Amino acid sequence: MGKISVPATDLDSELTAERTHLTQSRAALARMRGRAESLFSAGADIAGDAYSAETLGRTLSRRVAELADDPGTPLFFGKLDIDDSKYHIGRRHVTDDAGEPMVLDWRAPLSQSFYRASVRDPQGVSTRRRFGFVRGELTSFEDEHLDRGEELGTRSRILTAEIERPRVGPMRDIVATIQPEQDELVRADLEDSICVQGAPGTGKTAVGLHRAAYLLYLHRERLRRSGVLIVGPNTAFLSYISAVLPALGEVEVQQATVDDLIARAPVRGRDADAAALLKHDPRMAAVLRRALWGRVGKPVEPIMVSDGSYRWRIDPEPLRRIVDEARREDLPYAVGRERVRARVVALLQRQSEYRTGNSPNEGWLRRMARIPQVRDFLDNVWPALTPEALVVALLTDAELLARAADGILSDAEQAVLRWAKPPRSVKAARFSAADLVLLDEAAGLLEREPSFGHVVVDEAQDLSPMQARAIARRSEHGSITLLGDLAQGTAPWAAADWRDTLRHLGKPGAVVVPLTVGFRVPAAVLALANRLLPALRVDVPEAVSLRRDGDLAVVGVPASEVDAATLVEVTAALEHEGSVAVIAADAAVDRLRAHLRAAGLETATPDDVDSAARVTVVPATIVKGLEYDHVVVVEPAEIVAAEPRGLHRLYVVLTRAVSRLSVVHAEPLPGPLRGA
Repeated sequence: MGKISVPATDLDSELTAERTHLTQSRAALARMRGRAESLFSAGADIAGDAYSAETLGRTLSRRVAELADDPGTPLFFGKLDIDDSKYHIGRRHVTDDAGEPMVLDWRAPLSQSFYRASVRDPQGVSTRRRFGFVRGELTSFEDEHLDRGEELGTRSRILTAEIERPRVGPMRDIVATIQPEQDELVRADLEDSICVQGAPGTGKTAVGLHRAAYLLYLHRERLRRSGVLIVGPNTAFLSYISAVLPALGEVEVQQATVDDLIARAPVRGRDADAAALLKHDPRMAAVLRRALWGRVGKPVEPIMVSDGSYRWRIDPEPLRRIVDEARREDLPYAVGRERVRARVVALLQRQSEYRTGNSPNEGWLRRMARIPQVRDFLDNVWPALTPEALVVALLTDAELLARAADGILSDAEQAVLRWAKPPRSVKAARFSAADLVLLDEAAGLLEREPSFGHVVVDEAQDLSPMQARAIARRSEHGSITLLGDLAQGTAPWAAADWRDTLRHLGKPGAVVVPLTVGFRVPAAVLALANRLLPALRVDVPEAVSLRRDGDLAVVGVPASEVDAATLVEVTAALEHEGSVAVIAADAAVDRLRAHLRAAGLETATPDDVDSAARVTVVPATIVKGLEYDHVVVVEPAEIVAAEPRGLHRLYVVLTRAVSRLSVVHAEPLPGPLRGA
């Protein structure tokens, strides 16, 4: 059981005592939840009014959910001996009926020592204990006596077993295995934006999710008001990570893809590749801004208003001053329009007060704001617009586009952007997926987006500049945790330098931190994937792995036997514990799934996170961010040929395995892999 210098009989009694503490802690957590449920049931009677009852009900409902217990998940995983006191470290804070702590939350300040204490810097810790569990039952423990110079580090048997434990279903938390360099990122200040350049298997996704949980613990009320947002590359990835934060007691974090964030209109059109690439270009932000603000004109006519026996007049010169002042204030367009309206009404109000000696009431002010003369003035010099109307006008009106894009886009680029056939109306427009980034940019010019307190962006290397700007508008007053790997960039606009992405996100001062030590992907698998790095033309260090286990097999067969060889590899993988994924070019997925099912194997899709099937057939284009114990990669050459950045895609595919990797091929392997 590791470095425990006590007799065997004492080991048994210690283990019994720890199991007793686990049982008592679970009982205490159940009582905490019971009290919360009782308060929730009585909430309507306690609150004084309907609004208070609703607010209290939401708070207590959230509290009940936060106190949920999963018997299969260890309630605590470690223990610290500090100054004759003992502290159990776990996934949430548990107290006895007197309010005394039985389990300390892993995010508590004192818990930091569990992750960072060492022989060189013991931080007051005399003994650090790790617990081994099997299906929620405490089975073993392992001690490090830091005060005696005993430190296991990554040689810890329990730590290694937890890292290498087979994975089935959604991603798990890593609170029991967080390493010191990961812990520093997790506990970074809320005000700090950070970018993690993480090689495969280094835990960058887990770092981002655990940082969100840590910040919610430390800044509960502030972030409850402003919110925390997790942005992932696709719905399969979000399904995969969806269980991590609830397991840590955090149930109110919003998750979305970038497409979810900018879904202002249904996607009913398609773009040519050149048009889509251009619409994601940051120059389009300048074109849209110029097209919008080019609508603002100069007042040339006075405003004449009849008000009973009085007539009010505002000459063009003061009107021009109002418009010019609003322009200089750099407000969102729609806010500026209302500011101009309010100042025009204020001039009318001053004239009325001067002539009548009375202050107009609220009804008079509202009527003046809506009278035809004021409305017509606004429509002439600061016309109302919707994002949809602006984008449709830009993409259909050649003269407007030419004015807005002058000196920014070439004539040829403008021709690529223009729609061949204008829609009958704005509502009839068939927007493409790339048009959505333009609509979101236009909406941001018109109105301010609500800003989250913290945003975690995973697989960020594939953000286009315009998508990054969309996220920036939603984190203007908050911080960002940016996670990704430049070597895994597969989009046409994939980043080559994190500084460019951070600039578009509005966080140019964020620090870039590399994670290069892998804990999940075996060294043999990483060595194969690292062969591709020179061909990817990105400046990232090679990943290294602490794992010397794992298997790698490269199987060459005739073309007629690829499906049969895939079945053989999957059948062999099912002899081991854990999840199995068959990853292939998208066009081959249906064929392979049908072949496996014909052989009697049940298969799932990446979205089926609750499926009992151990085998998942995954299109190469959506495997990013996912992990499986055994991966069977079918025809790497087809994966590479399917898209312009196919070698980058193959790098992603090869690094999804956390125990065993089989590569089945009939076509020659891509050049960098030959001879593997």
